[in-house]
Formats: sequence, C-alpha cells, structure tokens
Amino acid sequence: MLEVAALAPLLILALGFIGVAFIFTFIPVGLWISALAAGVKIGIMTLIGMRLRRVVPSRIVNPLIKATKAGLNVTADQLEAHYLAGGNVDRVVDALIAAERANIPLAFERAAAIDLAGRNVLEAVQMSVNPKVIETPLISAVARDGIEVKAVARVTVRANIDRLVGGAGEETIIARVGEGVVTTVGSAANHKAVLENPDLISQTVLGKGLDAGTAFEILSIDIADVDVGRNIGAQLQTDQAEADKRIAQAKAEERRAMAVAKEQEMKAAVQEMRAKVVEAEALVPDALAEALRSGKLGVMDYYNMMNLLADTDMRESIGKITPKTGETGNSNVPPSSK
Repeated sequence: MLEVAALAPLLILALGFIGVAFIFTFIPVGLWISALAAGVKIGIMTLIGMRLRRVVPSRIVNPLIKATKAGLNVTADQLEAHYLAGGNVDRVVDALIAAERANIPLAFERAAAIDLAGRNVLEAVQMSVNPKVIETPLISAVARDGIEVKAVARVTVRANIDRLVGGAGEETIIARVGEGVVTTVGSAANHKAVLENPDLISQTVLGKGLDAGTAFEILSIDIADVDVGRNIGAQLQTDQAEADKRIAQAKAEERRAMAVAKEQEMKAAVQEMRAKVVEAEALVPDALAEALRSGKLGVMDYYNMMNLLADTDMRESIGKITPKTGETGNSNVPPSSK
C-alpha cells in the first residue's frame, strides 16, 4: 500500500503532462499567440472549431496574418470556406497582395473563383503586370501564285482578369493566329509581297480581334521568321498532268484491247467465209458428175472447159512475172511455162 501511495503522485503528474500535451496538440495555442502578436483577432474557440471541421489551422491563420499585414480586408471565414471548397488559400492571398501592389482591382470572390476554375490566379496577376510572349509553331501557308510561305509569329498577350473564368486559353490564341496568317498569305497576290512586307501579316491578323472570348488581351503580333517553301502550284500541276497521262494511257489501252478483239472477230469471220467457199467448191465435182450422167454436159465440153481453165492459170502465172528478175510470183507454175 505504501508503494502504491508513493507512485500515485507520479501517475497524476504523468496524466497531467499527457493531458497538457494533448491540449496543446489539439488546440494550436502557439498559432493563436502568433496571430495575436500580428494583430489578427481570432478566438481560441475558432481554432478549435477548425480542428473539428478537419481544417488545418495553419493553412488559414498564416495567410490571414499575411493578408492583414498587407492591409487586405479578408476574414477567416472567407479563407476557411475557400479551403473547404478545395482552393489554394495561400496562392489566392498572394494574388490579392500582388494585385493590391500593382493597383489592379481584384476582389476576393473573383480571385477565389479564378482559383477554383483551375487557373493560377497569381500567375494571371503577374501576367497582367508583365505581359507574356507566346511563340507559335511553324505556320505553312500558300500564296495565290502557288508558292509556300513558312512563318513563325510571336504574340504578346496580357491576362484579362475579368475573362479568366470562362475564357479560352493559349491554345485558342495560337490557333487563331495561325488561321489569320494562313488567310493573309493566301490572299496575297504572290509570295514576294509577303516577303517584302511581313508586317502586313501582323497588321491584318491584329485587326481581326483574335482575343475575343479569350482570357488574354493581345498587345502585338510580330513575325519572327518568314521563309519560302515548296512550289505547291507547280507540284499540283505536275500531279494533275501525271493523273491525266494515266487516264489517257488507260483509255488508249482500252481502245487497243477493243481493236485486238475486233481483229480476232474479223479473222474468225474470214475463216468462216473460207470454210463456206471450200464447202461450195466441194459440191462442184458432184454437180459435174451429175451433169455428165444426165447428158447436160458432154465429154468434149468438159475437156474444153478444163483446157480453158488451164489456159487461164497459165496467163495468170505469166502476168505475175516481175520485169527485172524474170522470176514468177507463183512457185506452182511448171518450168515449161517460163
């Protein structure tokens, strides 16, 4: 019993130490003292309420101290509400301080809305003070004479805070500038006019109001580089001529195939007619025999007819002899007839 009585004060002291440590851990007394030292009036119960709402007190108190020292009229409830909405409290306060120093009108609600929209509000304020230069990729366009012109443009933009929520980004600016360059070069009479006056591109593109509906204000568009590319017109004409040649070759091949088919048809027709002639000649001996049997043709008449045919063949052979060589064109003529 004496040992238990001796350990009781130590046990009470340990429990007291643990209780004090828990209180100082759960209740940010040090943060509360820092806020009071900075002139920020925030109650200890407010800090305990932040703990209960699972809000890190330092994420609210430290930006609040910074805003108070900068002379901004921001409350702890506004910062806590923005934190609970998933915003970056420290970045919003830094943006408000930067806007205050640059004499740019920016309310806390607007800055919080820009931050919750996913944009970097501090970078937007800095861009409003120090404009940003956006360089476009190589833009290829073709003038009216068919010559390709390649250009690179540098766009100087300044953030428009009033249009950061719902405004288009840098990609839209680059796309619109590229479209303007293509339109300007395409309307030029020839590529030489573009090379002689590259500022014609920037003046024409700048006058189109390309920053409408975007989160930026275009200050200037400068052509950083311009160069001559391929002769697109000549290449298109060459491709068209090649296509026309292939079409003509296809049509010629079609006509040749039709001619070959027609020739084969004519050869077949000639063979058919020759067959009919041979068939008709085969009937001649039968007709002669029938004439001899019926007495319509006598033997002497037959011999006279054969002599007449032989005499006709001889005359035709003699008529085919060439005057220079004396040779006959028919090798079937007997030697006695030469």
